Amino acid sequence: MKWEDLRRSSNVEDFRANGPVRGMGGGGRNILPIVQFLIGNKIGRIILVVGVIAYFLGFNPLSLLDTQQQAPQTQALSKTNNKTAEFVSVVLGQTEDVWHKLFAEQGLRYEEPKLVLFRGSVNSGCGYASAQMGPFYCPSDKKVYLDMSFFEELKRRHNAPGDFAQAYVIAHEVGHHVQNLVGTLDKSHSAKASSSKTQANAVQVKVELQADCYAGVWAHYLKNVLEEGDIEEALGAASAIGDDTLQKQAQGYVVPDAFTHGSSKERAKWFSLGYKGGALTSCQTGI
Repeated sequence: MKWEDLRRSSNVEDFRANGPVRGMGGGGRNILPIVQFLIGNKIGRIILVVGVIAYFLGFNPLSLLDTQQQAPQTQALSKTNNKTAEFVSVVLGQTEDVWHKLFAEQGLRYEEPKLVLFRGSVNSGCGYASAQMGPFYCPSDKKVYLDMSFFEELKRRHNAPGDFAQAYVIAHEVGHHVQNLVGTLDKSHSAKASSSKTQANAVQVKVELQADCYAGVWAHYLKNVLEEGDIEEALGAASAIGDDTLQKQAQGYVVPDAFTHGSSKERAKWFSLGYKGGALTSCQTGI
């Protein structure tokens, strides 16, 4: 991908300098004195109970105390020679351009997501998350979260190298943001709430395959900057992280009812459909 001269997004928040957070600890803050103070009086105990409830609903109340530590390191991102971080901001910028165009054609307004770079773990709008989860999108705060060590894992563990393999991962998560804006995620959550575990997994597979397709739609509009082999890199990444492939690697056998993202063949297929079609209507996975 010829990306060096393309526009960088201003919607990247870089928390890598903060290091891993520690659950409710807010990045290592010693909360014991705070808890002891709150327990010591009636109002404090009420505040403590409310704080615990808020935390389990996905909001870390201690983030209000950690404004200095949790401040985005946006200047560090723009001044360092971190090419991978620059690449991420370029990919995000290209998703913004494409989705603004496609939404406008439908008479809709595209709301740009933020992309948070973190290292090790992070407190998101959807709660505490570690890098082991991989990249993810949080609909509550409309942000994509990425520990860039996943790119190395994609290359070495899953044998899916290349910059466009990385671009596919980002575009897939932005695809979930598109689903959030058009109401697909709410629809899928309602469907899963009234379903069995197996049925809920099947719904989630359709959600993930549509996000793969949306990544392909995005790639459709990059033909002027794509290089030979880029699409193959994206297809290789989609295939490498299919549920059947990952299950075989982890346990030696496949359990289709436990799929949550789709098989390798399905993931590559839906990316290809989006790439060829170039429209939201190309991605009707049956949600």
